[in-house]
Amino acid sequence: MFLSGKRALVTGSTSGIGLAIARALHAEGAQVVLNGFGDPQEIAELQDELNAEFNGADLLDPGAIEAMMHKVGPIDILVNNAGMQHVSPVEDFPADKWNAIIGLNLTAPFHTTRLAVPHMKHSGWGRIINTASAHSLTASPFKSAYNASKHGIAGFTKTIALELAQSGVTANCISPGYVWTPLIEGQIPDTMAARGLSREEVINDVLLAKQPTKKFVQPDEVGALAVFLCREEAGNVTGANWSIDGGWTAE
Repeated sequence: MFLSGKRALVTGSTSGIGLAIARALHAEGAQVVLNGFGDPQEIAELQDELNAEFNGADLLDPGAIEAMMHKVGPIDILVNNAGMQHVSPVEDFPADKWNAIIGLNLTAPFHTTRLAVPHMKHSGWGRIINTASAHSLTASPFKSAYNASKHGIAGFTKTIALELAQSGVTANCISPGYVWTPLIEGQIPDTMAARGLSREEVINDVLLAKQPTKKFVQPDEVGALAVFLCREEAGNVTGANWSIDGGWTAE
């Protein structure tokens, strides 16, 4: 297990992509710190499963982020995964939703990164992995805040990679397309009813319309990519935006 002795903080890791990444890092020996929201009993079970710490800091609060990073202590692997979405025409887009999306998707990674980097530089090794999106490379209508935040995290990642290029610390993005999670699965019945479509039509013609493979990305696939970026063989991989989107952004 090549990550034995390394500590990893994964934000938004109580479910979905973040949990898959946390599990993948744990499987390679990393000591994982979970962060997110959810049922306390389910979170306790995840802590037992992964022998993990948990910190429920609200990442929209910079003070809470600072307190979390201080309590967690030095980390070697930082995965900025927590995110949120809202869909609305720009003229109707609620200002509070814009602020929250930019705050969680872009500003929170700035704070966690700035606080994690000093230890990484001092130790001469570190991995910063930001969960971006296909929307860091392309855009969809009615998602102005999400598109802006994900384009922003891609640019932030490149900047950090350049600043840390000679320090032994790498910074990369992972940009998934539609990932098969309980959140996505739960949207299918409502979309079927709203559009009068079958389950198969919703999956192929709505959710996977932009993914040429017509297959959902699996959370474990994202976890495996995150693990690769932590390997010594990836020590010269930095500043990259890794698409895992079924060919979405190839078109």
